[in-house]
Amino acid sequence: MSATREARPAQRMSHAAAARMLATRDPVMARLLADAGPPRISRPGGSHFATLVRAIVYQQLAGRAAAAIHGRLLAALDGEVQPETLLALSDESLRAVGLSANKVASLRDLASRVLDGTVELAPRRLSRLGDEEISARLSSVRGIGPWTADMFLMFQLRRLDVWPTGDFGVRRGYGLAWQVPMPSARELQPLGDPYRPYRSVVAWYCWRAVELYAGAADSALTR
Repeated sequence: MSATREARPAQRMSHAAAARMLATRDPVMARLLADAGPPRISRPGGSHFATLVRAIVYQQLAGRAAAAIHGRLLAALDGEVQPETLLALSDESLRAVGLSANKVASLRDLASRVLDGTVELAPRRLSRLGDEEISARLSSVRGIGPWTADMFLMFQLRRLDVWPTGDFGVRRGYGLAWQVPMPSARELQPLGDPYRPYRSVVAWYCWRAVELYAGAADSALTR
């Protein structure tokens, strides 16, 4: 069976229903569901392209600084966050809003790859692609790595079987919830296998575990 076909059955179940089902199979998931309630995965607020642009702008920046730069970029684009409008801006215009040279290059690479079809963002066509193929295409863009691709799959596309093993919060939360030493990314990979095809739900509860059991502040990932 292809990766694309594998991704489809999970899409028919809601995140909350998947959490309830996992709770019947695993006592740790049952405790997390009782302590944290059903998963809260916000509905996407913008287009796929706009979401990726925002992700690039926000990389390695504090929230306020990133928000200010992103706001100036939106103003420069007159609110039209499209590959064509972004490429129409000069490097000088993009640098003037506060973007670094590296981020200008990343945004141009993203826009170019969307236009040439390397990165597919049309919803109907995306629905036919499996998670691994989407991640590989996104990761071909300068400045977009596996973590950004995972977050796009989980929160923008609402895919249910994403397992971001490189995320520190997921690793720490798994250790806290399952009461084991914090696993490395390599160690965490097989630990998600029993929860296929709903590993995104487990990852969300790992983030919540850090908030519940280690006193971390609520994050944008769990609101």
